[in-house]
Amino acid sequence: MMAGAMYIDHINIRAPADLLSEVRRFYIDMLGLEEGFRPGFGNTGHWLYSDGRAIVHLSRDDSGETVTEDGAPVSSHLDHVSFRLTGARALVDRLGSAGIPHRSHYLADVDITQVFFRDPAGILLEASFVNEQL
Repeated sequence: MMAGAMYIDHINIRAPADLLSEVRRFYIDMLGLEEGFRPGFGNTGHWLYSDGRAIVHLSRDDSGETVTEDGAPVSSHLDHVSFRLTGARALVDRLGSAGIPHRSHYLADVDITQVFFRDPAGILLEASFVNEQL
């Protein structure tokens, strides 16, 4: 058993240049992330920040490969990525204005509203809002 708490540090999305640009814009416009410092890696990309933390890493990959850098097959087993946010109504309004399909679900037992939608790369996102009901 591990000692201490474990937290998700970041997610990384690899995509060709055109799609990467669209994904970058999506996370900035829809979730309010801000682009910030990114170390000098061997490829181009972006780090997107919230509250001083780079939580979404974007890496350019034009190879069209179906394996990762370490040779593992690319998998679609990632179910979704969840972000804890505030401002449920504002997000739903932005998604609607952008024509992005979404669905919401309220969990009364824990007073959380979940909003589900996909980014331009097809990744399912959950935005969780504590003590906010639509």
